[in-house]
Amino acid sequence: MTDRLSALPATLEACACGDLSLTDLTRTWRDAAEHHQPALPTRYVDVLERLLNQVESAALFSEESCSFSRADILAALSDWLARARAL
Repeated sequence: MTDRLSALPATLEACACGDLSLTDLTRTWRDAAEHHQPALPTRYVDVLERLLNQVESAALFSEESCSFSRADILAALSDWLARARAL
């Protein structure tokens, strides 16, 4: 079994501190989900993709906006990760 998800909490922390760009965060998360074994259920992959699309949209804004809150998006990713790791 390849637990690619175990490295993801550190990316959330790094992104929250400004040490990791949102672009690098999305790339890392997509790679982890794609190569995780056993494969994640389709519904988990779909939800993650929607979240990552929001992250990419948020990257277009330099600060918090009414549409995108970096903190809220990172919290949603953290919640997704907790659920995915509990499978």
